Amino acid sequence: MRAILSGGGTAGHINPAIAIAQKIKKEEPDSEILFVGTPNGMEAGLVKKAGFAFAAVEVQGIHRSLSPKNILHNINAVRYAVSAGPKTKKIISAFRPDIVIGTGGYVSGPVVRKAAQMGILTAVHEQNAYPGVTNKILAKHADIIFLAVEKAREHLPDGKRYLVVGNPIRESIIFKQKQEARAELGLDDKLCILSFGGSLGSVKLSEIVADIMEWHQKHGDVNHIHAMGRLGKDVFPKLLKERGITPAENPRLDIRDYIDNMDVCLAAADLVVCRAGAITLSELEAAGKPSVLVPSPNVTENHQYHNAMVLADHGAAIVIEEKNYNKKKLFSVLENFYQHPELLKEYARHASELAILDTSDRIYQEIRRILNQKGR
Repeated sequence: MRAILSGGGTAGHINPAIAIAQKIKKEEPDSEILFVGTPNGMEAGLVKKAGFAFAAVEVQGIHRSLSPKNILHNINAVRYAVSAGPKTKKIISAFRPDIVIGTGGYVSGPVVRKAAQMGILTAVHEQNAYPGVTNKILAKHADIIFLAVEKAREHLPDGKRYLVVGNPIRESIIFKQKQEARAELGLDDKLCILSFGGSLGSVKLSEIVADIMEWHQKHGDVNHIHAMGRLGKDVFPKLLKERGITPAENPRLDIRDYIDNMDVCLAAADLVVCRAGAITLSELEAAGKPSVLVPSPNVTENHQYHNAMVLADHGAAIVIEEKNYNKKKLFSVLENFYQHPELLKEYARHASELAILDTSDRIYQEIRRILNQKGR
């Protein structure tokens, strides 16, 4: 199989593309894979690290506010849009793919669209419950649309081939056991909370987590692992001090800049407090973890809220919107979980029911089925 994959901007778009490529290569070792992304985006580094060939196309999104800086940005975006078509056509013509797959981000737009115009089999993978702008457009042109959750279909055109396949999940997330993880972290069997806001972190999430630590100080037997992230690093110590919390005097607090062993920390946790990115939620489902989700309001189409509500509607998560945050209500939720461990188990079971653990296999099998029909 000869396959082009394209996705960029965030790890949530790039990692699914890499997972699909790895699956194709595992099933068909003689396959040829090419990634197309922006030259300076995150995808360039991650793809090369994964060992796949990479071709660059300059693409930028349009900024809506018209500051002088954004006007210059938009001029460049238009210039890149004009040149992206011919560059993409040249890359596709030279590689001669059997299929082109887009996983989101601006760069996947011209790649999948040009491939469709050239009569090449195309597919897109949408990670979110509310589809991104690029995939909404591409869904009109693609032959197959792979969805992480069924709800996304409500926002996409009728008359297309849709398959719900989930999001690719690291095997270590699926198979890591709680007792093994707790032994690695030196934790006992008391309630363990895990909280994080990604590598960037969040000031508002930092405030909420500081409140959570204030709540469990009165119990004294709650373990809590928290990753501050870049934004939280500057504010979190101050927030704890305001609440009279001294981490050095509490061995049950594990406060870090980042979490580089997420599989271990996630397996050890009884409750997770985090944002609602698509891949994160798929990992919560795969690990069977109850969660308190605080969707980021600073994302396109408020898609994290829609992601979070899939879990909430299934009884797997509590959703707190930043605009509606109430400290007393949060304390009530936490106290209910603390006093009723069976409730945590119920939420955990509901999370597991949503999990799809064979995403890459489902995608590969569908692609191979269609290519076989075409004699490829």
